[in-house]
Amino acid sequence: MNQNILVLQQTEMAELGTAQAALLPLGTPIAHFRTAQDQTATDSGTKIGIWESSPGQFRRAVAEREFSHILQGWCVFTPDEGAAITLHAGDAVFFPAHTQGVWDIKADFRKTYCIF
Repeated sequence: MNQNILVLQQTEMAELGTAQAALLPLGTPIAHFRTAQDQTATDSGTKIGIWESSPGQFRRAVAEREFSHILQGWCVFTPDEGAAITLHAGDAVFFPAHTQGVWDIKADFRKTYCIF
């Protein structure tokens, strides 16, 4: 059996790639995001990495399940079906598959993610 062990290193200070505008922005300011250490396990398709966003609002664009650990900043995520959830550095969150909603990034925000 092939085991793909994926590791993220020094997540709080890792250098990130070039900033890109949010895919589905809502109003201004338009949030910009950057990623680092993006990896995919060849045996399962699981993806991990570091993601960072500047303040702004945008729709969530991930269809798969996601587990994230918040490293920096804070935000409010409002699912299309449910109450708003406030997330701060130190929190962890799980999104079931097909979770739709709006990210409202309040302060520079960094998280690690596992999409599966």
